[in-house]
Amino acid sequence: MRLPRFDYLGPETLDQTLDLLATHKDDAKILAGGTDLLVRMKKGLLKPKTLISLKALNELSYINKKDGCIKIGARTSIADIIASDLIQKKAKALFQACEKIGAITIQHDRGTIGGNILQDNRCHHYNQSDFHRSGRQACHKDGGKICYAREEADRCNSTCQSDGATALMTLNAKIILARKGGERTMDLADFYTTDGIMPFAMESHELLKEIIIPIGGAQSAYKRLAYRSAIDYPIVCAGVLLKLSDTQKNEIDDVRIVVGAMGRSPLFLAQASSSLKGKKLSDTVAFKRAADIAMDNASTFAVHNVGATLEYRCAMVSQMVFQALEQAALAARE
Repeated sequence: MRLPRFDYLGPETLDQTLDLLATHKDDAKILAGGTDLLVRMKKGLLKPKTLISLKALNELSYINKKDGCIKIGARTSIADIIASDLIQKKAKALFQACEKIGAITIQHDRGTIGGNILQDNRCHHYNQSDFHRSGRQACHKDGGKICYAREEADRCNSTCQSDGATALMTLNAKIILARKGGERTMDLADFYTTDGIMPFAMESHELLKEIIIPIGGAQSAYKRLAYRSAIDYPIVCAGVLLKLSDTQKNEIDDVRIVVGAMGRSPLFLAQASSSLKGKKLSDTVAFKRAADIAMDNASTFAVHNVGATLEYRCAMVSQMVFQALEQAALAARE
């Protein structure tokens, strides 16, 4: 498979990049590591006229602690996040998620945290070559009016399989989107449109600039299931953020449970999360009950489109959530 023809632009500063985005808009795509973008272009899923490279923008590659938050530049490599003591100690779920992204060579040479968040939603029926897709009617994401993942669906059911996005939503992260003349900050949870065709609430002239993770003394954990430990996308994953009470020993004050690779965006499961408020760290029965609630709620969004049976993936939601809860609770006790 060959890349289609395109113009390549290599700005040297953020301001130059935003100027180019304002000029080219829908005709341009941002090239960070290219591990998702270039594959989609080779398959004929995307044919931008212009690629704007971030290769020279070292100003977007950093990990800092400031104002009670961890701030990460969008062009920061996956390898730098894994190597960061700050991330390992204060944002364990993100560290564990990044360890599972791609392979070591991708983590060091190509993969960026911004690119992982912005990878397009995937579907086993859509993410195929031009030749493969030409043998049947186009799906919603390919400009048609049918969904092969869910019969009679009136919309695209492609799935968000980003490890980084699931972990960051668990950590209640915010993001900064920059544009020529300004920028805006939003919760990562609000960044998703629940539209499988256009999954991000982001304009074509905007650039993901920074990720902000609050530091609140909570413990987090991330678990994922995939066919192989490297290369493969998760078929289900889960993140947990667990905060203890300030007044009651070993009592849970707040929990965030987020499940990924099951819907058009990572799923914050409020019912499962709230069920653990006031429970003890040692209450494994409550953990199992919350994990089962998470499974039931996430199953509503699941479709057959990531290369594993629907029944298996739904059952594994409970396992991933339970394991993440146990790991976060163990860290909290220690």
